[in-house]
Amino acid sequence: MRSRMSQSTLAVLRVLIDAQGERCYGVEIGKAAGLASGTLYPILDRLTREGWAEASWEEANPSEVGRPRRRYYKLTALGDVAAIRALQVAHARTTPRSWLKPAPAPGG
Repeated sequence: MRSRMSQSTLAVLRVLIDAQGERCYGVEIGKAAGLASGTLYPILDRLTREGWAEASWEEANPSEVGRPRRRYYKLTALGDVAAIRALQVAHARTTPRSWLKPAPAPGG
């Protein structure tokens, strides 16, 4: 995956990390990340292709549940580690350097 990620990809990773290993379906991820499906699904597809996420279809029969089957996503072990690192890197890039300097000593 690219060293610099879009804010949209970082938002999806944040949602998947916050799920703590639980599966989330696409619409749920999109709502939590504030993304439309046209942005969301290419990100999820890329994360899946690159081994950061795994996807699976629910077993429910659409006619019994009254809606289309949901596709669920969750981070893989590799994805969990990589996602945390990507968010740390992004945070470091956006944190003003002045915030990283130690505070001056009292009276000095």
